[in-house]
Amino acid sequence: MTATEEQAARDGRDLVVEASHLSRRFGSMLAVRDVSLAVRRGEIFGVLGPNGAGKSTTIRMLCGILDPSGGSGKVVGYDLITQAELIKTRIGYMTQRFSLYEDLTVEENLRFYAGIYGVRRAERKVRIEGILTRTGLAERRAQIAGTLSGGWKQRVALACATVHEPPLLFLDEPTAGVDPVSRRQFWNQIHRVAAEGTTVLVTTHYMDEAERCHRLAFIFRGEVLAVGTPREVVEARGLSVVEVVCEDSVRAADALHEHEVVDEVTFLGEVMRVALRGCPDPEGFVRRELEQHRIAFRDLHSTRANVEDAFVSMVRAEQARADAESVAAVSAKGRSAS
Repeated sequence: MTATEEQAARDGRDLVVEASHLSRRFGSMLAVRDVSLAVRRGEIFGVLGPNGAGKSTTIRMLCGILDPSGGSGKVVGYDLITQAELIKTRIGYMTQRFSLYEDLTVEENLRFYAGIYGVRRAERKVRIEGILTRTGLAERRAQIAGTLSGGWKQRVALACATVHEPPLLFLDEPTAGVDPVSRRQFWNQIHRVAAEGTTVLVTTHYMDEAERCHRLAFIFRGEVLAVGTPREVVEARGLSVVEVVCEDSVRAADALHEHEVVDEVTFLGEVMRVALRGCPDPEGFVRRELEQHRIAFRDLHSTRANVEDAFVSMVRAEQARADAESVAAVSAKGRSAS
């Protein structure tokens, strides 16, 4: 076996999620068109997309909750089509609406979910004590879950989803509606879970959270647009970003938008952020445009493109392509009818 073949074999053994061309229909609506994913053991894999992109439907298929309409795959070694019930026993699953029993204490919730997930009675006490300590919940073990703040409820929900120490944890929009401090603390917990050996697959529409993942997949209209590390995804889009402070930022934005190389202009307080594609001298281009329109400016400099820049750029390009195809289809239909 060659070195390349050995590496391919290792990669295959290390895959916790293998999905090939998954699709899902709900009646006449095609929610997921064509999704292929490969998630490696021990990584935090982010699935990003706007609302309605097909993220949650994809997760539910991978969890064995929904049957795919097309495609195939394996999750934790089990077939998505024929072994869905076995998949459910080997994963943890948490959403923003994770159901805690609000009239039970924190510890009682943990005991209940340990039973549901099949943790043996002889192991439950030790397992629960350990997770209470690791998650900082020990001092709140006797508190009624319904009296906890949103951030603490979220922490208990994560503890309940991992009490059986699953090899794979699904988090579906887990931080929606949670304050920034609690979100940051929650992500520290996610990294701790991953460091202890659990693979994490998380869906989100928060771009700052995407930067915290080891690898990402962008999903739009039920299809995967890009896969890679945050750096790889950003670099593949080929964006350059310039920030500048202008006296007349609205007029500056209008002038810049006239050029095809300008992908987007956004505002961060008084700073105008210009994203460009296919521009060899982005600073020089922006400077010349502002000078040509006699717009006073200061603090003009290049900065790093981020995941949000890349994602918005891809989504806009795909939406424009879809709109063009729709217009062409309508025109063709009209010609055939006449």
